[in-house]
Amino acid sequence: MAEVKSDDKVFADGFSFKKPNENAPDFVIGSVSVKVDQAIPFLTTHAKNGWVNLDVKVARSGNPYIELYQPKAKVETPVAEPVAESNEDLPF
Repeated sequence: MAEVKSDDKVFADGFSFKKPNENAPDFVIGSVSVKVDQAIPFLTTHAKNGWVNLDVKVARSGNPYIELYQPKAKVETPVAEPVAESNEDLPF
């Protein structure tokens, strides 16, 4: 499987999302077309536990596109060490 950095855009090869035409009912969001000979290698390359997650996004041009979903890398917050209490300041 190809290693992909989470900040790199990976466009879904073989997948196309199209806005509905003006005659479509309101409940139709759009349509997805899949070009099988391009989609299968893409899916095989990017599968994790048998799944490939894709996002449908809108470009600045207003055209929709499909991109590989990549969750943001979790930044580990260092855990503070507990501070030992000192008995030196006690009056007794």
